[in-house]
Amino acid sequence: MRDASKLRAWYAHRQGLDGSLQGASPAEVLERAGWARSVGGVAPYLTLFSRSSINREQADAAAARLAIYELPSARGCTYVLPASDFALGLTVGQAFAGEIKTAEKLGVAAKEIGKLCDAVLRALEKGPLDPDGLRQAAGKAVRNLGAEGQKKGLTTTLPVALEQLQARGDIRRVSTNGRFDQQRYQYALWRPNPLRASELTREQAFTELARRFFIWIAPASVAEFQWFSGLGVKAAKAAVEPLKLEPLGAGDERMFLPGDRARFEAFRAPKDPQYALIGGIDSLFLLRRDLKSLLDPKDLGREAPTEKGAKPLGGLADLPDHAITDRGRLTGLWEYEPASESIAWTSFVKQDKPLLAAIARTEKFIKEQLGDARSFSLDSPKSRAGRVDALRKAASA
Repeated sequence: MRDASKLRAWYAHRQGLDGSLQGASPAEVLERAGWARSVGGVAPYLTLFSRSSINREQADAAAARLAIYELPSARGCTYVLPASDFALGLTVGQAFAGEIKTAEKLGVAAKEIGKLCDAVLRALEKGPLDPDGLRQAAGKAVRNLGAEGQKKGLTTTLPVALEQLQARGDIRRVSTNGRFDQQRYQYALWRPNPLRASELTREQAFTELARRFFIWIAPASVAEFQWFSGLGVKAAKAAVEPLKLEPLGAGDERMFLPGDRARFEAFRAPKDPQYALIGGIDSLFLLRRDLKSLLDPKDLGREAPTEKGAKPLGGLADLPDHAITDRGRLTGLWEYEPASESIAWTSFVKQDKPLLAAIARTEKFIKEQLGDARSFSLDSPKSRAGRVDALRKAASA
């Protein structure tokens, strides 16, 4: 049986949570640890801060100069990517553009969307516009889809055109205040188009996505890559086949890229604690979605507050709160309370000076740089008040 603590520490090492990425640029962090999921929350900032002490201003500056950027990519979801992966992310995301399928069901022809795309591009020649400005500028080219469209979550044809133009790399969505944890946007032309120099076919793109996935978080199973990529079983197997993956052990479904198994065997887990406060959707958790493997066996039954009441951590696919980790092991949960400008947290391990220092450091970062630590766009101090109270009660128990 494999040493679970060594495997957890290895994941933390591959993710750069062991200090090995200190001093790295935002793009270098994302190349090593993986694309940072962005849903209008602070996860991208926590990814960069926990690994390389990158503050918000540095992260926002990197996005402003297009060294990193938030794009629709894997499964059509938005992630913050390094510039080296812009073309790859857009290519794999094209397979999941869903608005056009909804529009087709509502009787919208591809020709109509093509004309609307042209109208949007003409409007953006004069400079960035928000959706309201684009609706006005495009005029009659935008069609209201009525009550039936409203039922399907598509009130006009404009979102369809914006989705297509983003997927093609013709335009990019621009945060009005330059931050990842806000969701007010304008749209701007993207020149040069990041796909212009790319020769990747869609099949080649998914193989390259698989290569990156197994760099970021191996050993992992093909099924775990399948979930991350959004591919079907057959397509996922076809994507990884050229990589010639090696199993962790005989009969084990978890795989390495060639050569990485030997590196893992030679790896020695650190003896001293390496605490990190990261987002609940950090790539350490989200890439494989195997929370059990990051828990000590005695913590599997430990209950965590969720929207549907307290539930054992070992039975969850995703975390209800942000996380405290130590050498890859999930050792606690936390939330930020703006009113008190403090982190509410509970630990599964004995408090020590390194843990308290990590909490204080992250608390200072949030207070001075972010102001809050929303998990996603609809998260708010009011909505998380019950979880904050539950964390404080657990800490005092």
